Amino acid sequence: MKNDNSNSRRKFLQQIGATSLVAASSPFASLANQAKAEERILQYDRKITANDKIRIGVIGYGVQGHFDLNTALKVPGVELAGICDLYTGRIDNAKEKYGNDLFTTNNYKDILDRKDIDAVLICTTDVWHARITLDALAKGKHVYCEKPMVYKINEGYPVMAAAKKSGKVLQVGSQRVSSIGYAKAKELLAAGEIGKLNMVNAVYDRQSSIGSWEYTIPKDADAMTTNWDKFIEVTEKMAFDAKKFFWWRAFKEVGTGVAGDLFIHLLSGSHFITNSKGPESIYSTGQLSYWKDGRNLPDVMSGVMQYPDSPEHSAYQLTLQVNFISGTGGQEVIRLVGSEGIIDVIGNNITVKHSLMPEAPGFGGYDSLFTFSKSMQDEMQKEYDAKWTPEQRKRKTKEDIIFKVPAGYDDHLDHFTNFFDSIRTGKKVIEDAEFGFRAAAPALACNDSYFSKKIVHWDPVNLKLK
Repeated sequence: MKNDNSNSRRKFLQQIGATSLVAASSPFASLANQAKAEERILQYDRKITANDKIRIGVIGYGVQGHFDLNTALKVPGVELAGICDLYTGRIDNAKEKYGNDLFTTNNYKDILDRKDIDAVLICTTDVWHARITLDALAKGKHVYCEKPMVYKINEGYPVMAAAKKSGKVLQVGSQRVSSIGYAKAKELLAAGEIGKLNMVNAVYDRQSSIGSWEYTIPKDADAMTTNWDKFIEVTEKMAFDAKKFFWWRAFKEVGTGVAGDLFIHLLSGSHFITNSKGPESIYSTGQLSYWKDGRNLPDVMSGVMQYPDSPEHSAYQLTLQVNFISGTGGQEVIRLVGSEGIIDVIGNNITVKHSLMPEAPGFGGYDSLFTFSKSMQDEMQKEYDAKWTPEQRKRKTKEDIIFKVPAGYDDHLDHFTNFFDSIRTGKKVIEDAEFGFRAAAPALACNDSYFSKKIVHWDPVNLKLK
Protein backbone atom coordinates (compact mmCIF):
# COMPACT_ATOMS: atom_id res chain seq x y z
CA MET A 1 0.00 0.00 0.00
CA LYS A 2 2.84 2.37 0.85
CA ASN A 3 4.43 1.86 -2.58
CA ASP A 4 1.08 2.41 -4.31
CA ASN A 5 0.60 5.66 -2.39
CA SER A 6 4.12 6.81 -3.26
CA ASN A 7 3.61 6.08 -6.96
CA SER A 8 0.26 7.88 -7.01
CA ARG A 9 1.76 10.86 -5.23
CA ARG A 10 4.70 11.01 -7.64
CA LYS A 11 2.35 10.96 -10.62
CA PHE A 12 0.28 13.71 -9.02
CA LEU A 13 3.38 15.90 -8.56
CA GLN A 14 4.41 15.41 -12.17
CA GLN A 15 0.93 16.23 -13.42
CA ILE A 16 0.32 19.51 -11.59
CA GLY A 17 3.74 20.99 -12.48
CA ALA A 18 5.06 24.34 -11.19
CA THR A 19 7.26 27.24 -12.22
CA SER A 20 10.04 26.29 -9.83
CA LEU A 21 9.64 23.51 -7.27
CA VAL A 22 6.62 21.31 -6.61
CA ALA A 23 5.81 20.74 -2.95
CA ALA A 24 4.06 17.61 -1.76
CA SER A 25 0.56 18.01 -0.38
CA SER A 26 1.35 15.82 2.61
CA PRO A 27 4.56 15.52 4.63
CA PHE A 28 7.04 12.74 4.00
CA ALA A 29 6.46 9.94 6.49
CA SER A 30 9.43 8.65 8.46
CA LEU A 31 9.41 5.21 10.08
CA ALA A 32 11.61 6.65 12.81
CA ASN A 33 9.00 9.37 13.45
CA GLN A 34 11.65 12.06 13.02
CA ALA A 35 11.00 15.63 11.95
CA LYS A 36 8.72 15.61 8.93
CA ALA A 37 10.26 16.50 5.60
CA GLU A 38 8.77 18.29 2.65
CA GLU A 39 9.34 16.50 -0.66
CA ARG A 40 9.94 18.56 -3.79
CA ILE A 41 10.47 17.62 -7.42
CA LEU A 42 13.17 19.62 -9.18
CA GLN A 43 11.86 21.30 -12.30
CA TYR A 44 13.44 20.11 -15.52
CA ASP A 45 12.22 21.39 -18.87
CA ARG A 46 15.28 21.43 -21.10
CA LYS A 47 14.65 21.46 -24.83
CA ILE A 48 17.44 19.99 -26.92
CA THR A 49 17.64 21.31 -30.45
CA ALA A 50 20.11 20.80 -33.28
CA ASN A 51 21.63 24.04 -34.52
CA ASP A 52 24.36 22.36 -36.53
CA LYS A 53 25.29 18.81 -37.47
CA ILE A 54 28.21 17.41 -35.46
CA ARG A 55 29.92 14.23 -36.63
CA ILE A 56 31.74 12.19 -34.00
CA GLY A 57 34.31 9.43 -33.87
CA VAL A 58 34.64 7.01 -30.94
CA ILE A 59 38.09 5.92 -29.79
CA GLY A 60 37.74 2.95 -27.47
CA TYR A 61 34.51 1.02 -27.92
CA GLY A 62 34.39 -0.94 -24.66
CA VAL A 63 31.81 -0.68 -21.89
CA GLN A 64 32.05 3.09 -21.42
CA GLY A 65 32.49 3.66 -25.15
CA HIS A 66 29.15 1.97 -25.76
CA PHE A 67 27.41 3.98 -23.03
CA ASP A 68 28.92 7.26 -24.19
CA LEU A 69 28.07 6.72 -27.84
CA ASN A 70 24.50 5.66 -27.08
CA THR A 71 23.99 8.82 -25.02
CA ALA A 72 25.75 11.16 -27.45
CA LEU A 73 23.51 10.01 -30.29
CA LYS A 74 20.42 11.05 -28.31
CA VAL A 75 21.45 14.68 -28.81
CA PRO A 76 19.79 15.99 -32.02
CA GLY A 77 22.16 16.72 -34.87
CA VAL A 78 24.90 14.37 -33.66
CA GLU A 79 25.97 11.67 -36.14
CA LEU A 80 28.40 8.76 -35.88
CA ALA A 81 31.23 8.83 -38.42
CA GLY A 82 33.66 6.19 -37.18
CA ILE A 83 34.73 3.81 -34.42
CA CYS A 84 38.20 2.70 -33.34
CA ASP A 85 39.04 -0.18 -31.04
CA LEU A 86 41.99 -2.53 -30.67
CA TYR A 87 39.93 -5.69 -30.12
CA THR A 88 38.60 -7.19 -33.36
CA GLY A 89 35.41 -8.39 -31.66
CA ARG A 90 34.41 -4.83 -30.86
CA ILE A 91 34.96 -3.77 -34.46
CA ASP A 92 32.64 -6.62 -35.46
CA ASN A 93 30.16 -5.45 -32.82
CA ALA A 94 30.27 -1.87 -34.20
CA LYS A 95 29.48 -3.04 -37.72
CA GLU A 96 26.68 -5.27 -36.45
CA LYS A 97 25.12 -2.27 -34.70
CA TYR A 98 25.69 0.46 -37.29
CA GLY A 99 26.20 -1.38 -40.57
CA ASN A 100 29.12 -2.52 -42.67
CA ASP A 101 29.48 0.92 -44.25
CA LEU A 102 30.57 2.43 -40.93
CA PHE A 103 34.23 3.46 -40.93
CA THR A 104 36.14 1.32 -38.42
CA THR A 105 39.81 1.00 -37.58
CA ASN A 106 42.22 -0.24 -34.92
CA ASN A 107 44.40 2.88 -35.26
CA TYR A 108 43.00 6.02 -33.59
CA LYS A 109 45.01 8.27 -35.90
CA ASP A 110 42.81 7.13 -38.79
CA ILE A 111 39.86 8.67 -36.93
CA LEU A 112 41.78 11.91 -36.36
CA ASP A 113 42.78 12.12 -40.03
CA ARG A 114 39.17 12.14 -41.22
CA LYS A 115 38.03 15.63 -42.21
CA ASP A 116 34.36 14.68 -41.77
CA ILE A 117 34.82 14.12 -38.01
CA ASP A 118 34.32 17.18 -35.82
CA ALA A 119 34.71 15.67 -32.35
CA VAL A 120 36.01 12.50 -30.73
CA LEU A 121 34.95 10.55 -27.65
CA ILE A 122 38.05 9.14 -25.95
CA CYS A 123 36.90 6.10 -23.98
CA THR A 124 40.14 4.14 -23.80
CA THR A 125 42.31 2.74 -21.04
CA ASP A 126 43.48 5.52 -18.69
CA VAL A 127 47.09 5.23 -19.81
CA TRP A 128 46.13 6.40 -23.34
CA HIS A 129 44.02 9.45 -22.41
CA ALA A 130 46.69 12.15 -22.53
CA ARG A 131 48.38 11.07 -25.76
CA ILE A 132 45.16 10.71 -27.75
CA THR A 133 43.80 13.99 -26.34
CA LEU A 134 46.93 15.87 -27.39
CA ASP A 135 46.86 14.31 -30.85
CA ALA A 136 43.15 15.05 -31.27
CA LEU A 137 43.51 18.70 -30.28
CA ALA A 138 46.48 19.06 -32.63
CA LYS A 139 44.24 17.76 -35.44
CA GLY A 140 41.59 20.37 -34.65
CA LYS A 141 39.07 17.99 -33.08
CA HIS A 142 36.80 18.78 -30.16
CA VAL A 143 37.38 16.26 -27.36
CA TYR A 144 35.19 14.45 -24.88
CA CYS A 145 37.66 12.52 -22.70
CA GLU A 146 36.57 10.03 -20.09
CA LYS A 147 37.79 10.52 -16.53
CA PRO A 148 40.43 10.63 -15.25
CA MET A 149 41.64 13.14 -17.81
CA VAL A 150 45.22 11.87 -17.35
CA TYR A 151 46.99 8.77 -16.08
CA LYS A 152 49.84 10.67 -14.36
CA ILE A 153 49.77 14.09 -12.72
CA ASN A 154 52.56 15.46 -14.93
CA GLU A 155 50.46 14.73 -18.04
CA GLY A 156 47.91 17.33 -16.96
CA TYR A 157 49.99 20.39 -17.75
CA PRO A 158 50.51 19.77 -21.48
CA VAL A 159 46.86 18.75 -21.86
CA MET A 160 45.62 21.99 -20.25
CA ALA A 161 48.04 24.04 -22.37
CA ALA A 162 47.00 22.26 -25.58
CA ALA A 163 43.30 22.72 -24.83
CA LYS A 164 43.80 26.44 -24.28
CA LYS A 165 45.95 26.88 -27.38
CA SER A 166 43.68 24.87 -29.68
CA GLY A 167 40.53 26.88 -29.07
CA LYS A 168 38.61 23.59 -29.23
CA VAL A 169 36.15 22.31 -26.66
CA LEU A 170 37.47 19.73 -24.20
CA GLN A 171 34.99 18.19 -21.80
CA VAL A 172 36.01 15.58 -19.22
CA GLY A 173 33.53 12.79 -18.63
CA SER A 174 32.45 13.02 -15.00
CA GLN A 175 28.81 13.41 -15.93
CA ARG A 176 27.44 14.06 -12.46
CA VAL A 177 28.72 17.64 -12.50
CA SER A 178 26.00 18.39 -15.08
CA SER A 179 23.26 17.04 -12.80
CA ILE A 180 20.38 19.32 -11.80
CA GLY A 181 20.55 17.60 -8.41
CA TYR A 182 24.16 18.69 -7.94
CA ALA A 183 23.22 22.19 -9.06
CA LYS A 184 20.55 22.30 -6.33
CA ALA A 185 23.05 21.08 -3.71
CA LYS A 186 25.45 23.82 -4.83
CA GLU A 187 22.69 26.42 -4.50
CA LEU A 188 21.66 25.21 -1.04
CA LEU A 189 25.22 25.21 0.28
CA ALA A 190 25.92 28.71 -1.08
CA ALA A 191 22.70 29.98 0.51
CA GLY A 192 23.92 28.84 3.95
CA GLU A 193 21.20 26.20 4.30
CA ILE A 194 23.44 24.06 6.58
CA GLY A 195 25.52 26.86 8.08
CA LYS A 196 29.29 26.83 7.70
CA LEU A 197 30.70 23.80 5.88
CA ASN A 198 33.34 21.84 7.82
CA MET A 199 33.36 18.29 6.43
CA VAL A 200 32.44 16.26 3.34
CA ASN A 201 32.02 12.47 3.54
CA ALA A 202 31.97 10.79 0.13
CA VAL A 203 31.27 7.09 -0.45
CA TYR A 204 31.02 4.97 -3.59
CA ASP A 205 30.62 1.29 -2.62
CA ARG A 206 29.85 -1.78 -4.70
CA GLN A 207 29.19 -5.46 -4.11
CA SER A 208 29.44 -7.40 -7.35
CA SER A 209 32.03 -8.98 -9.60
CA ILE A 210 31.16 -6.74 -12.54
CA GLY A 211 31.18 -3.68 -10.30
CA SER A 212 34.66 -4.78 -9.29
CA TRP A 213 35.69 -4.85 -12.97
CA GLU A 214 35.67 -8.63 -13.49
CA TYR A 215 34.18 -8.21 -16.95
CA THR A 216 33.56 -11.16 -19.25
CA ILE A 217 36.64 -11.95 -21.35
CA PRO A 218 35.95 -13.23 -24.89
CA LYS A 219 37.14 -16.72 -25.78
CA ASP A 220 39.18 -15.47 -28.75
CA ALA A 221 41.26 -12.99 -26.72
CA ASP A 222 44.95 -13.21 -27.61
CA ALA A 223 47.83 -10.93 -28.52
CA MET A 224 46.66 -10.72 -32.15
CA THR A 225 42.93 -10.09 -31.65
CA THR A 226 43.64 -7.37 -29.06
CA ASN A 227 46.51 -5.74 -30.98
CA TRP A 228 48.53 -6.16 -27.79
CA ASP A 229 51.71 -4.52 -29.10
CA LYS A 230 49.76 -1.34 -29.82
CA PHE A 231 48.00 -1.53 -26.47
CA ILE A 232 51.31 -1.44 -24.56
CA GLU A 233 52.95 1.13 -26.81
CA VAL A 234 52.75 3.77 -24.06
CA THR A 235 53.53 1.42 -21.14
CA GLU A 236 56.36 -0.79 -20.01
CA LYS A 237 56.74 -3.89 -22.15
CA MET A 238 54.52 -6.70 -20.86
CA ALA A 239 53.64 -10.19 -22.00
CA PHE A 240 50.05 -10.58 -23.21
CA ASP A 241 47.58 -10.71 -20.35
CA ALA A 242 43.86 -10.81 -21.19
CA LYS A 243 42.99 -9.46 -17.75
CA LYS A 244 45.14 -6.38 -18.22
CA PHE A 245 43.37 -5.71 -21.51
CA PHE A 246 39.76 -6.34 -20.41
CA TRP A 247 40.05 -5.68 -16.64
CA TRP A 248 42.52 -2.84 -17.06
CA ARG A 249 41.14 -0.69 -14.23
CA ALA A 250 42.49 -3.23 -11.72
CA PHE A 251 46.13 -2.95 -12.82
CA LYS A 252 48.41 0.00 -12.11
CA GLU A 253 50.39 -0.53 -15.33
CA VAL A 254 47.44 0.61 -17.45
CA GLY A 255 44.71 1.85 -15.08
CA THR A 256 44.24 3.94 -11.97
CA GLY A 257 42.05 1.69 -9.80
CA VAL A 258 39.29 2.91 -7.54
CA ALA A 259 40.99 6.30 -7.23
CA GLY A 260 40.81 7.06 -10.95
CA ASP A 261 37.47 5.36 -11.49
CA LEU A 262 35.39 6.31 -8.44
CA PHE A 263 37.27 8.69 -6.12
CA ILE A 264 37.34 11.05 -9.08
CA HIS A 265 33.53 11.07 -9.35
CA LEU A 266 33.36 12.01 -5.68
CA LEU A 267 36.04 14.66 -6.10
CA SER A 268 34.58 16.25 -9.22
CA GLY A 269 31.12 16.26 -7.64
CA SER A 270 32.23 17.76 -4.33
CA HIS A 271 34.43 20.32 -6.12
CA PHE A 272 31.48 21.40 -8.25
CA ILE A 273 29.18 21.78 -5.26
CA THR A 274 31.71 23.64 -3.08
CA ASN A 275 33.44 25.62 -5.90
CA SER A 276 36.70 24.26 -4.54
CA LYS A 277 40.06 24.50 -6.26
CA GLY A 278 41.24 21.39 -4.42
CA PRO A 279 42.92 20.06 -1.26
CA GLU A 280 46.30 20.92 0.19
CA SER A 281 47.06 17.55 1.80
CA ILE A 282 46.15 14.05 0.63
CA TYR A 283 46.51 10.69 2.37
CA SER A 284 45.17 7.34 1.29
CA THR A 285 45.28 3.77 2.53
CA GLY A 286 43.70 0.52 1.40
CA GLN A 287 43.78 -3.24 1.23
CA LEU A 288 42.93 -6.22 -0.93
CA SER A 289 40.00 -7.79 0.88
CA TYR A 290 38.12 -10.06 -1.51
CA TRP A 291 38.80 -9.70 -5.23
CA LYS A 292 42.13 -11.54 -5.17
CA ASP A 293 42.19 -12.15 -8.92
CA GLY A 294 45.69 -10.97 -9.73
CA ARG A 295 44.95 -7.26 -9.47
CA ASN A 296 47.60 -5.02 -7.94
CA LEU A 297 45.32 -2.17 -6.84
CA PRO A 298 43.15 -2.37 -3.69
CA ASP A 299 39.47 -3.27 -3.58
CA VAL A 300 38.92 -1.33 -0.34
CA MET A 301 40.36 2.17 -0.20
CA SER A 302 39.95 5.31 1.89
CA GLY A 303 41.35 8.79 1.54
CA VAL A 304 41.51 11.87 3.73
CA MET A 305 42.03 15.33 2.26
CA GLN A 306 42.29 18.71 3.92
CA TYR A 307 40.85 21.70 2.07
CA PRO A 308 42.14 25.12 3.12
CA ASP A 309 40.09 28.16 4.01
CA SER A 310 39.62 30.02 0.74
CA PRO A 311 37.47 32.69 -0.93
CA GLU A 312 35.31 29.86 -2.31
CA HIS A 313 34.62 28.01 0.95
CA SER A 314 35.58 27.60 4.60
CA ALA A 315 38.20 25.00 5.51
CA TYR A 316 36.83 21.46 5.42
CA GLN A 317 37.99 17.88 5.58
CA LEU A 318 37.02 15.39 2.87
CA THR A 319 36.87 11.66 3.51
CA LEU A 320 36.68 9.26 0.56
CA GLN A 321 35.62 5.62 0.65
CA VAL A 322 35.30 2.84 -1.89
CA ASN A 323 34.49 -0.71 -0.76
CA PHE A 324 34.04 -3.34 -3.47
CA ILE A 325 32.74 -5.97 -1.06
CA SER A 326 30.35 -3.77 0.90
CA GLY A 327 27.53 -5.42 2.81
CA THR A 328 25.45 -2.33 2.07
CA GLY A 329 24.94 -3.79 -1.39
CA GLY A 330 26.45 -0.64 -2.84
CA GLN A 331 25.87 3.07 -2.31
CA GLU A 332 26.86 6.43 -3.75
CA VAL A 333 26.60 9.33 -1.33
CA ILE A 334 28.25 12.73 -0.94
CA ARG A 335 27.40 14.14 2.48
CA LEU A 336 28.10 17.83 3.09
CA VAL A 337 28.28 18.52 6.82
CA GLY A 338 27.80 22.03 8.11
CA SER A 339 27.40 23.66 11.50
CA GLU A 340 23.59 23.62 11.16
CA GLY A 341 22.79 20.48 9.20
CA ILE A 342 23.70 18.13 6.38
CA ILE A 343 23.06 17.84 2.65
CA ASP A 344 23.06 14.26 1.38
CA VAL A 345 23.57 13.91 -2.36
CA ILE A 346 22.36 10.39 -3.15
CA GLY A 347 22.68 9.76 -6.87
CA ASN A 348 20.95 12.85 -8.27
CA ASN A 349 18.57 13.32 -5.35
CA ILE A 350 19.10 15.62 -2.38
CA THR A 351 18.09 15.30 1.27
CA VAL A 352 18.55 18.28 3.60
CA LYS A 353 18.39 17.76 7.37
CA HIS A 354 18.86 20.48 9.95
CA SER A 355 20.20 20.48 13.49
CA LEU A 356 20.55 23.89 15.10
CA MET A 357 22.27 24.54 18.41
CA PRO A 358 20.51 26.67 21.01
CA GLU A 359 21.77 30.21 21.59
CA ALA A 360 22.52 29.46 25.24
CA PRO A 361 25.48 27.27 26.19
CA GLY A 362 24.87 23.86 27.76
CA PHE A 363 24.28 23.70 31.49
CA GLY A 364 23.33 20.74 33.69
CA GLY A 365 22.52 17.19 32.66
CA TYR A 366 25.63 15.37 31.44
CA ASP A 367 27.82 18.15 32.79
CA SER A 368 30.31 18.69 35.57
CA LEU A 369 27.80 20.87 37.47
CA PHE A 370 26.43 17.99 39.55
CA THR A 371 29.92 17.23 40.86
CA PHE A 372 30.12 20.61 42.63
CA SER A 373 28.93 21.44 46.12
CA LYS A 374 25.18 22.10 46.54
CA SER A 375 25.76 25.77 47.31
CA MET A 376 27.93 26.22 44.20
CA GLN A 377 25.30 24.45 42.04
CA ASP A 378 22.54 26.72 43.36
CA GLU A 379 24.58 29.89 42.86
CA MET A 380 25.56 29.05 39.29
CA GLN A 381 22.02 27.88 38.42
CA LYS A 382 20.65 31.26 39.54
CA GLU A 383 23.23 33.12 37.42
CA TYR A 384 22.45 30.94 34.35
CA ASP A 385 18.68 31.45 34.72
CA ALA A 386 19.16 35.21 34.94
CA LYS A 387 21.32 35.36 31.83
CA TRP A 388 19.48 32.99 29.47
CA THR A 389 15.74 32.87 28.77
CA PRO A 390 13.92 29.55 28.32
CA GLU A 391 13.56 30.37 24.62
CA GLN A 392 17.32 30.87 24.24
CA ARG A 393 17.94 27.45 25.77
CA LYS A 394 15.81 25.62 23.21
CA ARG A 395 17.08 24.15 19.97
CA LYS A 396 15.50 25.92 17.01
CA THR A 397 13.86 23.71 14.42
CA LYS A 398 13.83 23.91 10.65
CA GLU A 399 11.95 21.64 8.29
CA ASP A 400 13.94 19.00 6.43
CA ILE A 401 13.56 18.84 2.66
CA ILE A 402 13.88 16.12 0.02
CA PHE A 403 14.63 17.20 -3.55
CA LYS A 404 14.09 14.65 -6.30
CA VAL A 405 14.85 14.77 -9.99
CA PRO A 406 12.04 13.87 -12.41
CA ALA A 407 11.55 10.22 -13.35
CA GLY A 408 13.79 9.31 -16.28
CA TYR A 409 16.21 12.19 -15.73
CA ASP A 410 19.68 11.47 -17.21
CA ASP A 411 22.71 13.47 -16.09
CA HIS A 412 24.84 11.66 -18.70
CA LEU A 413 22.65 13.12 -21.45
CA ASP A 414 22.90 16.55 -19.84
CA HIS A 415 26.70 16.28 -19.79
CA PHE A 416 26.83 15.43 -23.50
CA THR A 417 24.29 18.13 -24.30
CA ASN A 418 26.55 20.64 -22.54
CA PHE A 419 29.49 19.38 -24.61
CA PHE A 420 27.72 19.72 -27.96
CA ASP A 421 26.13 23.04 -26.97
CA SER A 422 29.61 24.36 -26.27
CA ILE A 423 30.81 23.25 -29.69
CA ARG A 424 27.85 24.98 -31.34
CA THR A 425 27.78 28.19 -29.30
CA GLY A 426 31.29 28.63 -27.90
CA LYS A 427 30.05 28.80 -24.30
CA LYS A 428 32.21 27.29 -21.56
CA VAL A 429 31.73 23.60 -20.77
CA ILE A 430 30.91 22.36 -17.28
CA GLU A 431 34.11 20.30 -16.94
CA ASP A 432 36.98 21.75 -18.94
CA ALA A 433 40.63 20.65 -18.81
CA GLU A 434 41.42 22.67 -15.70
CA PHE A 435 38.38 21.39 -13.80
CA GLY A 436 39.19 17.86 -14.94
CA PHE A 437 42.78 18.19 -13.74
CA ARG A 438 41.72 19.65 -10.39
CA ALA A 439 39.79 16.42 -9.81
CA ALA A 440 42.30 14.05 -11.43
CA ALA A 441 45.41 15.26 -9.62
CA PRO A 442 44.12 14.59 -6.06
CA ALA A 443 42.66 11.26 -7.18
CA LEU A 444 45.96 10.15 -8.69
CA ALA A 445 47.79 11.45 -5.62
CA CYS A 446 45.73 8.95 -3.59
CA ASN A 447 47.46 6.13 -5.46
CA ASP A 448 50.84 7.79 -4.88
CA SER A 449 50.04 8.05 -1.17
CA TYR A 450 48.80 4.45 -1.02
CA PHE A 451 52.00 3.04 -2.49
CA SER A 452 54.42 5.40 -0.69
CA LYS A 453 52.49 5.39 2.61
CA LYS A 454 53.08 9.13 2.82
CA ILE A 455 51.02 12.31 2.85
CA VAL A 456 51.03 14.10 -0.52
CA HIS A 457 51.14 17.89 -0.33
CA TRP A 458 49.39 19.79 -3.12
CA ASP A 459 49.12 23.45 -4.08
CA PRO A 460 45.48 23.83 -5.23
CA VAL A 461 45.94 27.39 -6.45
CA ASN A 462 49.01 26.82 -8.64
CA LEU A 463 48.19 23.16 -9.35
CA LYS A 464 51.56 21.77 -8.30
CA LEU A 465 52.96 19.16 -5.96
CA LYS A 466 54.71 20.77 -3.00
